[in-house]
Amino acid sequence: MHDLVLSGRVVTPAAIVENGWVAVRDGRIIAIGTGEAPAARDHRDYGDGLIMPGGVDGQTHAGSQIGFAGMTMTSHAAVIGGVTTIVDMPYDHPTPVTTGAVLADKIAAINEISVCDVALYGTVPTTPDLGHVRELIAGGVCAFKISSFEAHPERFPRIGNAATMVLLKALEGTGLPLGLHNEDQDLVASTTRQFIAEGRIAPTDHSASRPPVAELTATVNFLELAAATTAHAHIVHISLAEGFDRVAAYRDGGAHVTAEMCVHYLLFDADLDMPRLGGLLKVNPPIRAGEIDQLWELLERGDATFVSSDHSAWPIERKQTDSIFDVAAGMPGLEAMLPAFFTAAAARKGHDAAALMTADLLSDRPARFFGLSAKGRLAPGQDADIVVLANRPMTYDARRNPLGPGWSAYDGQTFVVTPVATFVRGQQAWDGAVVLPVSGKFVPRSA
Repeated sequence: MHDLVLSGRVVTPAAIVENGWVAVRDGRIIAIGTGEAPAARDHRDYGDGLIMPGGVDGQTHAGSQIGFAGMTMTSHAAVIGGVTTIVDMPYDHPTPVTTGAVLADKIAAINEISVCDVALYGTVPTTPDLGHVRELIAGGVCAFKISSFEAHPERFPRIGNAATMVLLKALEGTGLPLGLHNEDQDLVASTTRQFIAEGRIAPTDHSASRPPVAELTATVNFLELAAATTAHAHIVHISLAEGFDRVAAYRDGGAHVTAEMCVHYLLFDADLDMPRLGGLLKVNPPIRAGEIDQLWELLERGDATFVSSDHSAWPIERKQTDSIFDVAAGMPGLEAMLPAFFTAAAARKGHDAAALMTADLLSDRPARFFGLSAKGRLAPGQDADIVVLANRPMTYDARRNPLGPGWSAYDGQTFVVTPVATFVRGQQAWDGAVVLPVSGKFVPRSA
């Protein structure tokens, strides 16, 4: 007998199975079918609800503020939003994940306090230690991350071209991507000084203070370095359609390069939304004006590898200073990412097409990208990582999560679907009202 059977409209990689069911045993999907459901100890019938693969969010920042303890609040936000696996960035406070010892400590914290599964990035200091790089690879990191812009001298430093080449060469043959935060330090610093001197410190000045040339220069510089190697180079966020075009050109020229879309670039416009949301909408690279339609078009033609949230849940005090240059960059997105993306996709392509697109770009593709072979799709043998989306609207309330920061740029938006249940390897982690005490675990990259 099966442990669990879920009935509804089942979203597989190929199609939506009407009157379908998913059977689970020992945390794995055993079978998917249609018609009469098999016997199970626990059978849930969700009617016309969509039974979908749990989201795989390829970019979160759980430990940027309070260290590994941030995994509790971040994983709670994940399962509330239907995300069953997060890929967490390495820039933890106060110590980034640069050695095997730090990685082991972070893994231990994940296995103790997370309610979703977690894969991890590693990083390097300004002078990479190849012994530590090998430790991180052996420890199961799924990717590495560096930045061309210094957000913090030790925790989030700028990695120069020579060090970047050392790391790219070290990653040749491993299959692990090297991700880049893509902004040019000199250009951003110069423009920021100019804006402050001129008194241009309002939220509406943020995008112009980090101009497209700063993002494109860093992007192309990294792509050119990558083209001199066989390593996999990845841009972790691009705010401009033109940036994705640059990546496509290098890819078509034979370089192993990819680029990621963050959901907020698809949903917010600087001219329309920055005046009303202010510092709540500050992210880096910034939200741009007039880019949304072009970004959706390139997403639909396959020029973005997958979609992520770049979740960073700063306290509200860090988002409300007088100068936009003193506001912390980043915003919470895990709870809203999946229903918000689904809603926007449905408006463009229809409800069923949105379901398939969401499952592909927010689950299957990031799982394959990071080598998480048991994640990202509903199929026999896969982990039973599942979200159920009820076919009813919800108005998002950022205060409903008692562990959240209590604010969101998505607050008050109405989504066309509601996450009513989340299962992590067959354990119910969200019942539509509260987070349940399940055990998440660290997930290493598969060979």
